[in-house]
Amino acid sequence: MHSLVQPHAWVALKLPSGNIRVLQVAPNTTISLGKYGSFPSNLIIDRPYHLTYELQDKNPGETFNRLRIVPASELYSDILSSSASTSSPEGETPITNDGDDVENALSTGIEYSLVDPESGAVLARTDRAELDASARQTLSNQDIEALKKDGTDAGRDIIAKLMLSHTAIDQKTQYSLAKYKLLKTKKYIRRFCVLPMDVPMLAHWQLEMKDASKILDMREEMIALLGCWANVHFGGEDRCENEGAPEVQEREQKESEQTPGRWLVVDDTGGLLVAAMAERMGILYPPDRKVSTKDGKNPAPTSPPPTESSGHPAASTNKDELSLKMSDEQGDVEIETKTQEQHTTELKSSQDVRKAPHTDDKPRNDDLQVPFAQANTLTVIHANQQPNLTFLRDYGFDITSPSPVIDHPLAKHLMTISWLQLLEPDLDPTYNSEVPNASFEVLRSWKANRRGNYHRKRRRWARIRHVVDATRGGDFSGLVVASTMDPISIMRHAVPLLAGGAPIAIYSQSIEPLSALADCYSIGRRAAWVASPPAEAAGMTPEELEQWPGNDEFPVNPSLVLGAALQTSRVRRWQVLPGRTHPLMTSRGGAEGYVFTAWRVKPAEGRVEARGKARPKRRKVEENARE
Repeated sequence: MHSLVQPHAWVALKLPSGNIRVLQVAPNTTISLGKYGSFPSNLIIDRPYHLTYELQDKNPGETFNRLRIVPASELYSDILSSSASTSSPEGETPITNDGDDVENALSTGIEYSLVDPESGAVLARTDRAELDASARQTLSNQDIEALKKDGTDAGRDIIAKLMLSHTAIDQKTQYSLAKYKLLKTKKYIRRFCVLPMDVPMLAHWQLEMKDASKILDMREEMIALLGCWANVHFGGEDRCENEGAPEVQEREQKESEQTPGRWLVVDDTGGLLVAAMAERMGILYPPDRKVSTKDGKNPAPTSPPPTESSGHPAASTNKDELSLKMSDEQGDVEIETKTQEQHTTELKSSQDVRKAPHTDDKPRNDDLQVPFAQANTLTVIHANQQPNLTFLRDYGFDITSPSPVIDHPLAKHLMTISWLQLLEPDLDPTYNSEVPNASFEVLRSWKANRRGNYHRKRRRWARIRHVVDATRGGDFSGLVVASTMDPISIMRHAVPLLAGGAPIAIYSQSIEPLSALADCYSIGRRAAWVASPPAEAAGMTPEELEQWPGNDEFPVNPSLVLGAALQTSRVRRWQVLPGRTHPLMTSRGGAEGYVFTAWRVKPAEGRVEARGKARPKRRKVEENARE
């Protein structure tokens, strides 16, 4: 996860009212927040997340608001002042906020105890009953609108004048005064907080403010349960990427690690489940565009600088190397000279390559070379022509794009396959229609569009062929499902693809499909299978039993899965106050959500016998008597 706001990144802006606005931060644009104002997007780019900004009043001649970073001491001044005050009489109700008030409270720098500057009398009393606030306010709506137009120091002046003009402010309890101040703060303060668009924020935004049915009402705790029970983690670096590793170490690693972090996924949540798993595996976020050294300076470029339209290389000076020579020892001068000579040689060679004509022996990329990794991968099974992974666009990756981002980790670690390609690959036209290899002379005679279509079709065929063959080969590290399909039909075809000991985690909005699945792998079904196997399975090998289609009595092979269980979890928010502790009754409803968990096992062939030296009980008793 990036610590700074990157250009063209999706972020969540938390407003004082508690609402969340999700938008893309495009450089050199203006972000509008409605009644709060607008500001240039460049003011938050390359700045840390979780900062609270305040929209200042517009300067003369400007059409936008400038931003001010609100320090933590100002944000929590009310809480610090209330905790520091020790002069409250006994029986006084402390200032506390219910539920979301603690999180959404934005202080305005005004103390809870208001004091008249002329007389010095305390206006906030805590020994009287709470009165209606709307009937005791002397400021009219016209006065408040006039204050907004004149500039009110980000809304703080309006809040202060509203509280000072309240005729019954001295009759409010300390608790009601805090709630009144919080209500006006949410309405008039011009502040917002920049939050990262991570998976929990995406799930919360989609669940609370958008269409929850798109993610199957899957809450954050359900996503965490699926990731934990499926043991989703970083599966290791790809062995092909370790070019400098010795062959012996590579052979030992291959023997010791049979399933190098490959997970099978069935996702009907629009890509939310895939995003959560990719975040655990470390392949969700693209790399940083700017890489800096320890001293905060940009490193020397490893490639020649860009050229101008005239064809001459752009002038560049390596200031980092120059400052390094001035501060280091004399021996570094030779190193810098060699670096400059090497840089000049690279410039000349690049110019020669650009001027050289195209020859027949020009190196070209092989169309049959597959760009996918062998470890730390996700394989998504979908039922349509293309998978529905729209939520991955919020993280800079579009699976439907004809030219996806190559440097994104998901481009090499995410593979998709349809159920038709998995079960009946011979019926898929793309899998069987191999593009014939054309000679170089034939390619030279074609037009550019025809050559491009030829290479594109060959790369597509090689990519699909690799994904289908690798998926049907099996040995996956786990299975994670969040789908509306029948889980029994999914398990019938997905369990044989798992390695021994691989965990299984399946999410469903209702408990009935998972209860039927758990019954198929219950102890009673497994005992009946061992005692009297079905007639159709007689004489089958263990490999054929794994692919057994099932019947009415045994929909699936119950001996392939152990430890089947059902569970659910729901995080409830509580109000914790003296004498008023209870769960909040305003939580969102919807589907409860359930998770099925189990483990893939390899049945033992033949009879299992226990052997050992049995010690007679009589002899043991005699030895104890002698002692």
